[in-house]
Amino acid sequence: MRKTILVSTKKHNYPIIIDFNLFDKPLSLPFLKKGDSVMIVTNKIIFSLYFKKISNQLNNVGIKVNYVIIPDGEKYKTLITVNIIFTALIKNSHNRDTTLIALGGGVIGDITGFAASSYQRGVKFIQIPTTLLSQVDSSVGGKTAVNHILGKNMIGSFYQPNIVIINLSCLYTLSKREFSAGLAEVIKYSILFDEKFFSWLENNVNKLFNLDKKTLIYCISKCCKLKSQIIHEDEFEKNKRALLNLGHTYGHAIESEIGYGKWLHGEAISAGIVIASLTSKKLNFINNKDIIRIINLLKKCNLPIKGPINMNTEQYFKHIYRDKKTYKNKIHIILPIKIGKAIIYKNISEKIITNAINENKNII
Repeated sequence: MRKTILVSTKKHNYPIIIDFNLFDKPLSLPFLKKGDSVMIVTNKIIFSLYFKKISNQLNNVGIKVNYVIIPDGEKYKTLITVNIIFTALIKNSHNRDTTLIALGGGVIGDITGFAASSYQRGVKFIQIPTTLLSQVDSSVGGKTAVNHILGKNMIGSFYQPNIVIINLSCLYTLSKREFSAGLAEVIKYSILFDEKFFSWLENNVNKLFNLDKKTLIYCISKCCKLKSQIIHEDEFEKNKRALLNLGHTYGHAIESEIGYGKWLHGEAISAGIVIASLTSKKLNFINNKDIIRIINLLKKCNLPIKGPINMNTEQYFKHIYRDKKTYKNKIHIILPIKIGKAIIYKNISEKIITNAINENKNII
């Protein structure tokens, strides 16, 4: 049942390993050898669940393991937390030959990757994502970042991991809310690139929620394949990779305005996808039938289809103009034009965005 997907960039190739029970089997890490050291970055809950199994495997082949536990949650995705990792690395005498392991969800992965890109000007790192959202999206592709009080993911780097290890058994410990949040990114891929995959999701949501093994491995490997193709074509988001930000301009505005962590990232992206779809409708791109299908699938996955009821257009614009996709004060936004295809629309008017946000408040 194991799947291996290769991510290939101009300077860096690495595998994504996808299977169940991966922590019960010897980890294949050819770039680590006896006498090497690693620092595992995780949070309290994940530490209690998986640290012992992973550290025992590494110790058994002569690798020294240290760990650092950082606070959990989007509001802690800051430079202050990164400094906790740097302090632990320096105190434990880790040098340029060390390897960082991100063991956790998207927040852990983003912070660890950023720390790895910066510590002694760059050290190796491994992604071991434990949430659905991080398995299908944030662990793949080398985007690392921390938040600033004025905007999400404003400080970061492109820095590819050496390997991504996706243990699907971790999904058994997820809450239903966290699982649903991950499905928002899954749905995003289908809207962007593959109408057949969207139809497959419409027909297989219940199997996904029931954690059917064949269904899960197909779904997650499909998302990783789609993303790896994009990374190969556009590693540094100069063009096509920007499509992966569907729903993120509005979603990041929601997260930044209401406070990091009050909505899960996937929840904000879900509402953002709907607003982006309504924006597309205002420009006469996407038809209403496709919008209804998108809304119904998000609702079927227990995801929000509206932004925060008390968030007004001025609050959206405050963050949209700080968004990384806005260029020379011209708003660039990702718009689905039909299920399976999207475009990067440049210099969209405030009036169109305002109308879409207002229509979103009234949908059922």
